[in-house]
Amino acid sequence: MLEDETAVVSKMLEDHYSCININFPTHNAFLIRVCVRYTPQEPTILIACSSVAMESKRLPSKHSNDNREKRVKRKEILEKKKAIDECIKSASADKDPLASFPPFRSYNRNGLSVHLKAQCGDKLSLAIKQYIMSLLKDNMEEPYGSDWPTEEKVKRREMVIPEARYIFVHETPNECSYRTEREQTYTNCIEDKGHIVGFVHYRFTLEEEIPVLYVYELQLEPRVQAKGLGKFLMQLIELVAHKNRMGAVMLTVQKANSLAMNFYLNKLSRYVIAAVSPSRVDPLIGVEKRYEILCKTFDHEAKAILEIGDIAQK
Repeated sequence: MLEDETAVVSKMLEDHYSCININFPTHNAFLIRVCVRYTPQEPTILIACSSVAMESKRLPSKHSNDNREKRVKRKEILEKKKAIDECIKSASADKDPLASFPPFRSYNRNGLSVHLKAQCGDKLSLAIKQYIMSLLKDNMEEPYGSDWPTEEKVKRREMVIPEARYIFVHETPNECSYRTEREQTYTNCIEDKGHIVGFVHYRFTLEEEIPVLYVYELQLEPRVQAKGLGKFLMQLIELVAHKNRMGAVMLTVQKANSLAMNFYLNKLSRYVIAAVSPSRVDPLIGVEKRYEILCKTFDHEAKAILEIGDIAQK
């Protein structure tokens, strides 16, 4: 005990204090609290000793500031992740995206008269599943080449998961004098809606922590291609992505499918090879891959990460 503290205690005892609490500050921001009891008949007796936190008078250290900044940053990341998850969940809950865009329920141009219907992957009938796989085989077996048997199995699984969303293109009844064997075989069960002549399969998902609408398939019967229908469907897809606050529309295209590559990169607006595409991640590996990943972004963060490849934005 220091001399001045001893003097204070002695004076308090002389003044017949029966119980004294004495606090001694320490170097680590704690107080040693000592309780002393005194009576004339007994010597001073130590009856309690404890340490309690003391409010620090020192300035915050760099270490404590760093920890505080890390906690704030971690909280921001968690809140952002929660908002993105809720965004995707809300988008996926919309069972009829066409309800928000009535003008896109039908397409009547260039000799075509069709209307659109939305459906979920886990609600497809057997006949529609068969139609989808038949059209995929006809349109995609050649671009996939030797990979097709494996890809066909993958597409069969992807087709029916609950997250899968479809927009089917139905030809207006009695408008067509010619129907393919596939249309007659697989779509007679939906004659009241008109035979299916194509579809878009898409999902809401995450790509590099950015919420995106990913187009898994855009497939049309050959006889309705080159009539503006594909562009019309992609315009609808972009509107659906905007409405649901997605950062981008993304899709995968086979390099061998030159018509599709030309359609997305030249016929449509602002689609580019994404930063996550194999040819941009590693050109040496990209040469070996048979596909490219394309994207069209809608905000600065998505553009920085998915187009430019600035991982610092993540």
